[in-house]
Amino acid sequence: MKLLEERIRQEGLILSDTVLKVDSFLNHQVDTQLALEIGKEFARIFAGETVTKVLTIEASGIQFAMATGIALNVPFIYAKKKKAVTLAEQVYTAPVHSFTRQETYQVSISRNYLGPQDKVLIVDDFLATGAALVGLVDIVKQSGAELVGVGCVIEKSFQEGRSLLEQKDVRVHSLARIASMAPGEVHFIEDESALSLVKEKV
Repeated sequence: MKLLEERIRQEGLILSDTVLKVDSFLNHQVDTQLALEIGKEFARIFAGETVTKVLTIEASGIQFAMATGIALNVPFIYAKKKKAVTLAEQVYTAPVHSFTRQETYQVSISRNYLGPQDKVLIVDDFLATGAALVGLVDIVKQSGAELVGVGCVIEKSFQEGRSLLEQKDVRVHSLARIASMAPGEVHFIEDESALSLVKEKV
């Protein structure tokens, strides 16, 4: 998605070869029009699937899951990191380790909102280590629903997340795939040379 890549180049803050901040337009302050365009793009990519629910994890994936749900005209659900007192019914749960916060959460989703009748599209903001997405894939499996794929806004392709998902036979599509980055520069996977660079690093 060229529009997204340009915004990353212009406004993304690359703090190291693994840390990218996009909080001016994606995951702290949100450019709502860009979020809606991202939702439309995921809806276009997965148009061949009969998606009944869009699934994400709180908090940074919520705006993109909602935008995708709007574009597909289906509900979206977000897994909660802490069980609320109002969530008294039976839930699906999975452990998710956050490398940025160095915490492990037990994320949960009510069984009332996900079941064998559903075809699920998972949407999230980042794919890096894949921990959160693997947890969501596990929850979909517990529910008996069909997983049609995973859509990620930004993927750090030099980390292991994609391979972990593909090992589980999950279809993965990312709108901006970063081959490598360093302060002041970012390289996207747009050609064979960038893809070769990623394969050498993995």
